[in-house]
Amino acid sequence: MMNMETLMAATECGQITLEVEGCIGRIVIDNPRQRNAVTRDMCISLAEAVQLADAHPLVKVITLRGAGGDFSAGAAINELHQVLFDIGPDGQTIDRLSEADAALQSASKPTIALVEGICMGGGWQIASACDMSIAAETVKLAVTPSKLGIIYPRSGIERLVQRLGADKAKYVLFSADLIPAKKAADWGLLTETVPEYEFEEFSQALILRIAERSQYSVRTMKALIDSMVSVDDRSSQELWDKEWAKLPGSEDFRVGQAAFLAGEQPHFTWGAM
Repeated sequence: MMNMETLMAATECGQITLEVEGCIGRIVIDNPRQRNAVTRDMCISLAEAVQLADAHPLVKVITLRGAGGDFSAGAAINELHQVLFDIGPDGQTIDRLSEADAALQSASKPTIALVEGICMGGGWQIASACDMSIAAETVKLAVTPSKLGIIYPRSGIERLVQRLGADKAKYVLFSADLIPAKKAADWGLLTETVPEYEFEEFSQALILRIAERSQYSVRTMKALIDSMVSVDDRSSQELWDKEWAKLPGSEDFRVGQAAFLAGEQPHFTWGAM
């Protein structure tokens, strides 16, 4: 091990760690009490960890995984408002989950999500922000905003539509159903799935192969591919901004969060006659 740096989020149960081992920057989401759900501070630390790893002179590949066998259950439900609608120093509202997403997307070095166990909601958004996601076949994956009465962040919806097409993106978002790992890979929600007993060997071998390739080739092609799939639509952004601004005051948001924390089924009221 050549260097290690740990970033601690300001919360009792969650942290983000960054370990530089040889040419690999290993970032770990660690919040076992909530199946590695991310808090506001963890999102901030995740963005910082990605930036540190990207700037580190020895790092060639950045990996992201969860501690203890789960990738991430998404945004911590008890901190949904803080994660999605934090207030910055200038008074502007900040979506901290999408801020971490953007840090992963903007990294100049290749990023690989190593996905095991639970990968739900915002957990998939974070994994999908990486250049590729390698998953064990036992992964439990679902994108669940409709269970909580919220809107999935824009970057997550855009990525779903890009990968699945509009109809399958709607199926995934509207139903919030569990999607088997093989189907998720076939649809493009995951890059590759492998049997659980092969997961570590397969993923570590892939990481080292990429690190051994021409880094000029890898980073230049990454930048070119990313530029080809970018989305820039002003009218779509205006509609998005309008609807996202309404979400904090939504009754369904309040009901969904309260029901989840109470372990009950939500009874949504929006549009009810």
